[in-house]
Amino acid sequence: MDFKFLSKLPVPRSLLGRMLLLTLLAILLAQTLSSAIWLSQLRTTQLVGLVNSARSMAHSMNATVTYLRSLPLAYRPLVLDQMRSMGGTRFVVSLNDKPLVMDVLPTTQRKQAVLEAVDQVLRQSLGADVDLSVKFVSPQDLRIFNAGLKLDELPRSWAHFALTLEPVDPPVLVTQIQMAPGEWLYIASLLPQPYTSLEEEGLPALQLWFIVLSSLFLLMFIGLLVHWQSRPLKRLARVARDMSLGEDEVQPVEVGGGSEVVEVGRAFNTMRARISRYLTERGQLFSAISHDLRTPITRLRLRVELLDDEQLQYKFGRDLDELEMLVKGALQCVKDTDIHENIEPVDVNGLLDCLIEPYVLPHGNGRVTLHGRAASAYPGKPLALRRCMGNLIDNALKYGTNAHLRIDDNKQAFVLTVDDEGPGVPQQRLEQVFEPHFRLAGQQQGYGLGLGIARSIAHSHGGEVSLQNLRAGGLRVTLYLPRNVD
Repeated sequence: MDFKFLSKLPVPRSLLGRMLLLTLLAILLAQTLSSAIWLSQLRTTQLVGLVNSARSMAHSMNATVTYLRSLPLAYRPLVLDQMRSMGGTRFVVSLNDKPLVMDVLPTTQRKQAVLEAVDQVLRQSLGADVDLSVKFVSPQDLRIFNAGLKLDELPRSWAHFALTLEPVDPPVLVTQIQMAPGEWLYIASLLPQPYTSLEEEGLPALQLWFIVLSSLFLLMFIGLLVHWQSRPLKRLARVARDMSLGEDEVQPVEVGGGSEVVEVGRAFNTMRARISRYLTERGQLFSAISHDLRTPITRLRLRVELLDDEQLQYKFGRDLDELEMLVKGALQCVKDTDIHENIEPVDVNGLLDCLIEPYVLPHGNGRVTLHGRAASAYPGKPLALRRCMGNLIDNALKYGTNAHLRIDDNKQAFVLTVDDEGPGVPQQRLEQVFEPHFRLAGQQQGYGLGLGIARSIAHSHGGEVSLQNLRAGGLRVTLYLPRNVD
């Protein structure tokens, strides 16, 4: 199954937001499943209770039929009239000379179960061949007596108290049984509570409130827990950011939170101490190398000058030049990517103006053009940024004759693009040119470190340097520096 569509959904970026979203989805899924199971069991239980109530009602109807059959034919109408005069019973009973025709309500599962239960009990008691009909009728379509009178046309004491239940308008169960030729017993009644309406109810309001309140409380407590556990991670991220930007005094992260977070904090503090010690030792090492190598190289040059063989002198001099170039290149690489520099607001506009001033003529023409301005100072390392941007401009002028600079600055990032008019870089070499001492064919100037140093400085600021060949010819170098490093 392909789940790629999930990546397009709006998912929160924070740990708290994602935990709350996952918790909410889990709660909704669990509550939906549990509510569906509970509602299914409830409806099954209600259906069983409804069928039992219908059977009990059918036995009462059978008792009524048995009682009327025991009376002489002439006494039956008198007894029914006396019952109506006394206020009636739970049934509305009458004797008709034919079955009354009424509009029947559509059958549902519950109605069908009631009809089958009543029909089964009556046929078991009265005989399987008895002529009877059982159906549900709307109170508005109900007809009573031979004249087919409506419910509203009768005195309220005769039938209203037995067949109406305001404000509910429940269906009426009408049973008609043939007592003798030309004599039909008519029995109308409502089902007892709580099955009067026969409708399948959804989740009760109390159950819905329970689901909502329990979900809210669970989300609140999980939110507090995640917020409490994520504070040490935020402190760790802040210290890691300061360390990556080269802050001189990076304090150890305060250890706290769960056991896993505590272990991460301790490991980070150990790593911070080792990196700090390594950087210090590295600086001391290269300072010593620089000092130690200059003296023997100079001494060797003096001795080479004393040689009588010019050819041998030339070979030694060439080897010493190559050795000196390698030493200077290595020292320059370490020096230009050194992260030991304080972070402070850098006037990028002033910095670029100084870098391009030698190439801009008074009237605006020259080898370098600049479009756009930085909206505000950028928090970074001044000398490192100067080296980074200077290397990009120098490369554009060295290999592309002219350089066209553009600044795009907003609250999220500072972006500098440098376009040149050179031959560009083969597509398969776009990443390789960042490697130290790498040169394309025909390029023999410098140490081959400029782009690598620029990318290293960008990385130390949380940014990136990327290359792109232009369709019209030339190379575009993009320096991306985020303003908010998280």
